[in-house]
Amino acid sequence: MTSPHPTARPTDAAHLEDRDVDLPTELLNLPWIDVHNHAHTLSWDDRERYALSGCRSMVMVSSGYHWTPYKPVQASDVRYLWDDAINRRGAIERNHFFEAKLGLGIHTGVRIENPDELLEAMADYCDLEEVVAIGETGVTPSQHVSSWGLDEQRAVVQAQMELADAHDLPVLLHTPNTSSDSGRSYRPELGTPGYEKNPGLGQEPVIERENPALEAVKIDVEAARDAGLDEERVVASHADENNTEYLMAETDCYLSYTIGHSWLIGVDAADVADAIDEYGPDRIMIDTDCANVLRTDPFALKRAIFELYRYGIDEEAIRQVVLENPRDVFDIGQ
Repeated sequence: MTSPHPTARPTDAAHLEDRDVDLPTELLNLPWIDVHNHAHTLSWDDRERYALSGCRSMVMVSSGYHWTPYKPVQASDVRYLWDDAINRRGAIERNHFFEAKLGLGIHTGVRIENPDELLEAMADYCDLEEVVAIGETGVTPSQHVSSWGLDEQRAVVQAQMELADAHDLPVLLHTPNTSSDSGRSYRPELGTPGYEKNPGLGQEPVIERENPALEAVKIDVEAARDAGLDEERVVASHADENNTEYLMAETDCYLSYTIGHSWLIGVDAADVADAIDEYGPDRIMIDTDCANVLRTDPFALKRAIFELYRYGIDEEAIRQVVLENPRDVFDIGQ
């Protein structure tokens, strides 16, 4: 073989000359939107990583029981989380140049006392320009520290969906993820490295079904229907193999695949590519769910853009999933 290069002997490069690859360089500068993270809890450097990798806009979700030091959680604890995110949002935009909007909600991962106080206050928060979503919320099969009955959870979730309908806001669902089992468990006294949560404080499930994670999603969809909320205004975050078929076949909800901590929940860009292949890109998004209680990757969504192309997804579909769908549903990143 005659090498086209003046190397002492043929190299790999000699075997690539006949491959005319039209590389999608536009993906290098494709802006993207993260529809679910907790970036206000991250470091300045982590948020700068979002900016450096092309984040155009994000929805910072301030609802989350992980940051409240007391269990069970009081309404005032959740209200503090909302206020803290509102307080810091403007400075985050100023520092990092991307658009930072908010999702405010009542998370059911732990029982919240006097939730009616929050629901009453939430209506005023929904009128704020910076609030673009209610959530994350949704029925949770089992709670941390203190159980919350299924009927109570459903009532709180539906009430938020009614508020979303009244204020023309989308709802960001926390769909329980069914991560793959490695076959081994960490010492219970140590918990899971990379996740600052005490698993020993988990409570018995309040949903006693064969597939409680999927059942929770079905209950959420029923609540949305009873609330009169258009299913196209519901974004099911943490979509996975367990709930994709149901959500795609039996609802009009959007699905958002969380790829910011694949090591924990087992969902990555390959799962997103599979979903696009089977169902098309019209109702698919990606989020990072980066938070300070998790080992997460602010570069994850940018990496996924490249990975989707490597898996055979075309540029137009990638753009729709990472930019156009989030822009249309949340009215951000314009």
